[in-house]
Amino acid sequence: MAMSNLQHPDINPASVMEEDDREQPLYKTREKVYPKRVSGRFRNLKWFALIALLAIYWLVPWIRWDRGPSAPDQAVLIDMDLGRAYFFFIEIWPQEVYYITGILIMAAIGLFLATSLFGRIWCGYGCPQTVWTDLFMLVERYIQGDRNARVRLDKSKWTFEKLWKLGATHLAWIAISMATGGAFVLYFHDAPTVMVDIFTASASFGTYVTIAFLTGSTYLLAGWAREQVCTYMCPWPRFQSAMLDDESLIVTYEGWRGEDRGPLKRKNLERGEVPETGHCVDCFACVNVCPTGIDIRDGLQMECIGCGLCIDACNDTMDKIGFPRDLVRFDSVQNTQLRAQGKATRTRIVRPRTIFYSAILLIVASVMMFGLFNRSVLELNVLRDRNPLFVTLSDGDVRNGYTLKVLNKEQAAKTYTLDVKGLAVSDLQVIGLTPNQDGSFDLDVAPDRVGSFRVFVAASPSTLESDLTAFEFTVTDQETGNSETYDTVFAGPKTAH
Repeated sequence: MAMSNLQHPDINPASVMEEDDREQPLYKTREKVYPKRVSGRFRNLKWFALIALLAIYWLVPWIRWDRGPSAPDQAVLIDMDLGRAYFFFIEIWPQEVYYITGILIMAAIGLFLATSLFGRIWCGYGCPQTVWTDLFMLVERYIQGDRNARVRLDKSKWTFEKLWKLGATHLAWIAISMATGGAFVLYFHDAPTVMVDIFTASASFGTYVTIAFLTGSTYLLAGWAREQVCTYMCPWPRFQSAMLDDESLIVTYEGWRGEDRGPLKRKNLERGEVPETGHCVDCFACVNVCPTGIDIRDGLQMECIGCGLCIDACNDTMDKIGFPRDLVRFDSVQNTQLRAQGKATRTRIVRPRTIFYSAILLIVASVMMFGLFNRSVLELNVLRDRNPLFVTLSDGDVRNGYTLKVLNKEQAAKTYTLDVKGLAVSDLQVIGLTPNQDGSFDLDVAPDRVGSFRVFVAASPSTLESDLTAFEFTVTDQETGNSETYDTVFAGPKTAH
């Protein structure tokens, strides 16, 4: 029986362990990726996504939306001072944060559905890391040149040309990063106002800190980290395979057609001779254009973002040598296997996985839409005093104190009538207000605001059912008749009847 290295009498085990340690580093040194420029259908799709998404990000804060004189006219605004989130005709109050939860759930399920259908299409076209990295590489390519020129520049000695090209590149990156951070704060303040404040040094300290942080993070992630964010920092690649099946459309390599790969000699190409090898000429065009630097011919990998640029590069090579296109294609694993067997292919969008995700998405969206279009424009919250629980007055009656919060969600001033039901009230007071003849009170609340009122309720101990008697406050809109009720309790002495 053969001995292992550690069992061989002529080998020192310690030296073997030292050699193994040297051969297996704890981490891999980064190999810088120099993506090459490519043209084609998928590159055009990426250009469209880049322009559209950046335009949305930078232009949306400047869109105006008339909500009346008492509300901000910015279409999309998260107003931290007022505690409101405005999305065109939708206004979300802090009490309605569950809508944000619903949006996040829909976004997650939508991502699952898109992945099950088209693989990592989000990573390749919609992810902010991809979009900004693509923009940074565009600037880099414009200043420094294409792949070979950038490789030569990095390897060359420091000269004036290298200094100004690298300097101009990084200055452009910093400018884009500052514009990114500046646009972000516009979503939390009135855009024209805060823009003037920023350039006149009148903005808050928090505004400048936010811009500085986003400038630094954008410059670092899109300019330096790049594909490492997708490979090491982002958790999505590590479990996205759970969303895929054999019918998901992904970037695939037709190995049955491409192998055995090998270079194509020019004389054979000129004679029109059919090569003995596969259609893959091993030109590495697919590797050179990949933004993460992988070889798609090795199969689906965690680093692949599904952008399809390798498809454009391979098709360009196939066109030049006269071979059929789509050696690398956007298709399912199942169809690749069927073509290898000479069978007809099929693409099923509707299948159990996509039906399940679509059903969940539809249910969540329906619940949110129902809640949104049927939500109340009036809310009432009551806080009862807990110290003291009650006060005994000179005439023997017991008095409780309450703070009423009336939420007017409409863009018009409202007057509400306050009533107390379910309790034999001997005296009702609202601090700062005069009662009506019937003992009720008129509560005035400004548009899109919360009215706070201090209320005292008194009752005779003989009318109380126990030491905690249930009753309710009711506020009624005098114009529309819309009302809101809040159930609370009246505290009295334990000796009460």
